[in-house]
Amino acid sequence: MDPAPDRVVKEGAQPAIIITGATSAIGKEIARLATVEDSFLVLVDSARRQLGGLVDELASQGARAAALCVDLARSGALQSIEEVLAAHDLYCDVLVNCGTRGLFGPAAGLAVSEQLRIIALNIRAVTELTLRFLPEMIDRGRGGVLNVGSIAGYAPGPNMAVYAASKGFVNSFTRALASEFAHTAVSVTCATPGLAIRQLLQRSRAVPAWLPDIIVPPNPFDAAVAAWLAFKTGQDLATPRWTGRLALIASRLLEESILLRFLAALQRPAEIT
Repeated sequence: MDPAPDRVVKEGAQPAIIITGATSAIGKEIARLATVEDSFLVLVDSARRQLGGLVDELASQGARAAALCVDLARSGALQSIEEVLAAHDLYCDVLVNCGTRGLFGPAAGLAVSEQLRIIALNIRAVTELTLRFLPEMIDRGRGGVLNVGSIAGYAPGPNMAVYAASKGFVNSFTRALASEFAHTAVSVTCATPGLAIRQLLQRSRAVPAWLPDIIVPPNPFDAAVAAWLAFKTGQDLATPRWTGRLALIASRLLEESILLRFLAALQRPAEIT
């Protein structure tokens, strides 16, 4: 796919790492790790105050960074990113899609508009940004894409139906691209950190009360390190901790009906971020 004429990278442009969802737990840690790359950081999020604080923090450490406060679920977000790149004479060398949203509860009881926002952010924005910048990376023979999926995407998710389905898309989409471009110099990695696993188990009425206490999900820093290391070494999947790997194995080996009965026990509404 050839870039449109107004998207041709200018001669002398510098590489940038674009991180969406930059103020999220894992997005913030990846931004901190990315400062060692000596690339300009374009940090994208809708949380203006937190975004400004993160840019100030990284700048105080010598990083070059710009903040873009924009809602990726809305149309025109890509154009805003393009404008920031053009204003600083940058091109996207690495794209990190951390922006995500989810709701927890019966699908029929949740606002349709909010569930459609999940699709717009978790699926449409990830797809649009990836397909916009990936072809240029292939042409240049460098760079890559790191998409943050979820272990929730390994199986259908009753009471988090749209969220789990959206993350299933991210998982599948990213690993398919990784296979397509496995023999190029461009890395495509899917991270499934499992940061919300304890939260979900604590809400479950189908598991023993002691089980969440022995489940140790990765903290955001460990999850970010695992994701960034997998990306830098050309791996297609980053699943930190044994709990995430166990979830992947279970989704492949157990009958779907068993998984559905377990996941259907998660009842109490809450927001997943």
